[in-house]
Amino acid sequence: MDFLIKAAQLILSLSILVVLHEFGHFIPARLFKTRVEKFYLFFNPWFSLFKKKVGETEWGIGWLPLGGYVKIAGMVDESMDKEQLAQPAQPWEFRAKPAWQRLIIMLGGVTVNLLLGFFIYIMVVFAYGEEKLNPNDVTSGISVHPYLAKYGIESGDNILKINDVVLDNVLESNAIVMLRDGRKLEVKKANGSIKTIQLPSDIDQQLFQNGAMAIFSPRSLGVKIKNVEKDSPAQKAKLAKGDYVVAVNDKSIHFTDEFQSAVFNNKGKEINLKIKRGKKYIDAKLTIPKSGNFEGRIGIAHESLKVIDKKNLKHVNYSFGESIGRGMVLGKNTLSDYVSQFKFVFTKKGASSVGGFGAIGNMFPSQWDWHKFWLNTALISIILAFMNILPIPALDGGHVVFLLYEIVTGREAPQKVLEYAQYVGFFLLMGLLLYANGNDLYKAIFH
Repeated sequence: MDFLIKAAQLILSLSILVVLHEFGHFIPARLFKTRVEKFYLFFNPWFSLFKKKVGETEWGIGWLPLGGYVKIAGMVDESMDKEQLAQPAQPWEFRAKPAWQRLIIMLGGVTVNLLLGFFIYIMVVFAYGEEKLNPNDVTSGISVHPYLAKYGIESGDNILKINDVVLDNVLESNAIVMLRDGRKLEVKKANGSIKTIQLPSDIDQQLFQNGAMAIFSPRSLGVKIKNVEKDSPAQKAKLAKGDYVVAVNDKSIHFTDEFQSAVFNNKGKEINLKIKRGKKYIDAKLTIPKSGNFEGRIGIAHESLKVIDKKNLKHVNYSFGESIGRGMVLGKNTLSDYVSQFKFVFTKKGASSVGGFGAIGNMFPSQWDWHKFWLNTALISIILAFMNILPIPALDGGHVVFLLYEIVTGREAPQKVLEYAQYVGFFLLMGLLLYANGNDLYKAIFH
């Protein structure tokens, strides 16, 4: 059932985004009196689930939910309709229009996705507000990934400023350090002293390579196992969903981050866990891998029993006017953070972390939640805008490159060049699609 709920949310989200993206091409094409032969949600190789011709355009729904398309007459696209392109250009065809009109048509989809992402953030902020945790309201410090102990930051500390800017929301500190070059931290230690700590310029890569993407979070109590990964040390030690971790090496676990530190700091060593299972207590011995998929962890997903400062989380409501400003900031940060995370993708570890539709589907909760649905839809919309504008043939950005070349030089790119570029782009995209979804499949089978 969880899978079906996630899949339904993913399909609905993509359907909204794909339809509006294609309308971004369709509307300027029609404004410039360019014929649109097909408008499809999802792809329809061999057959369509639904189709109906209205005027010059066939409207339909395909069976392959990997996107959608509009087929614009006289355009070199994925259909590779060479018979049409071999005929003299007609006034209603894409290729007969001035370069500036063709550029607007090609930029329409990206523009819609970008504006839609910002619009959704504005409306979500207006409808739901935001949760914030001010550092002044933190009572027991925050949870800090144990890797940062080498730089003098530990769980129980509190972050007051980053890059000399007063932090007003602890929940944003992770993104500021990992994706926005936050390096100078003013930290309040557990004993009340205040220290300024300068992190190295490559701290983001250090943390990523050590599996420490979530470095700061509100502090919490207890460790309850939600899931055990296949072939993990936890599975081999016969840990199970619903178990509680009570102690590590005879040291009681109160804070959730104490468990994280105990595991991370014992890489390559055997540890003993005391587990509460129902009314019984059992011991489990396991070795923490120092390399491989389970480096520095035992292979469980866990949840805490209580977030200490949950009562201090403040719900902030915004007027519609305030929502516009806040939503624009969220959209801008989402776009810049997404671009910034590519520095991790282009590493060996990052490449193995790339995911496809399975990874996107897992962004959605297992219970239907409209708040999270719209937040994820806004994120995906901005991602689609960025990915589509990349200068890769077969994407909108590839077409834009050739059109800019034509506008600057006054010469249209040869038809054969456009065709070959389309082939190259198509096979490149198919390769990336297979790789990303292959990663999802591998993780589902072996993790």
